Amino acid sequence: MNLKKPDLVDQCKLLFEDLVEWRRYFHTYPELSFQEAQTSKKVVDLLESFGGFEIEKGVGGYGVVATLSYGPGPVVGIRADMDALPIQEQNSFPWKSRNPGVMHACGHDAHTAILLGVARLLSMGVLSDESVKGTIKLIFQPAEEKADKNGDTGAMKMLQTGRLSDMDAVLALHMCPWRSRGQLQMHDGPSMANNDEFHIRVKGSGGHAGYPQHAVDPIWISAQVLSFLYSSNGRKVDPMDVGVISIGEIHAGEASNIIPDVVDIKGTCRSYTEAVRSSLIEQIHQIPGMVKILGGECEVNVIQGEPALVNDKRVNDAIKSAAGPMEIIHHPFGMGSEDFSHFSKVIPGAMFFLGCGLDRKTNLHQPDFDFDEWAMVDGVQVMVGSVFQLLNRIGGEAWQSN
Repeated sequence: MNLKKPDLVDQCKLLFEDLVEWRRYFHTYPELSFQEAQTSKKVVDLLESFGGFEIEKGVGGYGVVATLSYGPGPVVGIRADMDALPIQEQNSFPWKSRNPGVMHACGHDAHTAILLGVARLLSMGVLSDESVKGTIKLIFQPAEEKADKNGDTGAMKMLQTGRLSDMDAVLALHMCPWRSRGQLQMHDGPSMANNDEFHIRVKGSGGHAGYPQHAVDPIWISAQVLSFLYSSNGRKVDPMDVGVISIGEIHAGEASNIIPDVVDIKGTCRSYTEAVRSSLIEQIHQIPGMVKILGGECEVNVIQGEPALVNDKRVNDAIKSAAGPMEIIHHPFGMGSEDFSHFSKVIPGAMFFLGCGLDRKTNLHQPDFDFDEWAMVDGVQVMVGSVFQLLNRIGGEAWQSN
């Protein structure tokens, strides 16, 4: 079966001005995690103007799910995240953020615009009852960047509603400024890391800096803790596996001549497998015993975060078929984390990184982040083509045998 004519690539190119308009609107008015009220409303308004969708609002917070059915068959979802970051933008273009201290520095403005582009093409009949059978769910997700006080991110909250439990496959993309337009970075299996946060509080007994023998110095004890954390992993984890402990915060004292009572250490453990994840967390929990031997006391708190993103080969194969002549770069995305992993943990899924690099060097989570807006056209093309492939593959012999 083929997609309806005219050619999908040409139809996607005709969307460019709309994609730019939508993306720049979202970039101008970014909203933090769990605060995406205006973004969500804009998405709903546009979906309603397109027509043809069953639209559910307030799914897991400000989440939106737009459903389009082509009769009985598989259910395929496409997810885009909508939230921004607490970053003061340094770009000077006219569509820079108007919300002080808030910026779309991770491409979620583009993700949302691309999924709206998919919705626009679907509403125009790019797929038909003759070419596919099944249902498409467009998932506009809040709160990817941050969890709430209970440790739940937007993906978790949307899944907890049960409104996405019927999906047979789900896919997502992420803007990739270190790849050029026309390139897709993807990988079968573990592709992004488990991400667990920890807080270690080392307690001693403060005193005068000139008389350390009368104190229990928590800074000296913490130095031993840091040495242990940075070195023990190489002795505890199989060299063929991947695991890293990183420290992001250390807080202690208020004066140079006073030994403090307390040192707070915060960091993350990242890994690809549950075995390594457990090993890293076990190392953290060994620290109180070590601190006790050195004369101090210690409290440890580990907060388990996103699971590893594991891409399903069958979904990746569908994406590759949809990518056509684009260059496929097979490589994991590294030790970052993504809450799309909550979807792919319970539903066959995959995320790919979409090349969008500019001539100037720019990167994710930076105050000058930007990208080639024409890459959004590529994103729409690959997403629509992938859904077409999946609806025609799910349930087939090749799908069942993998």
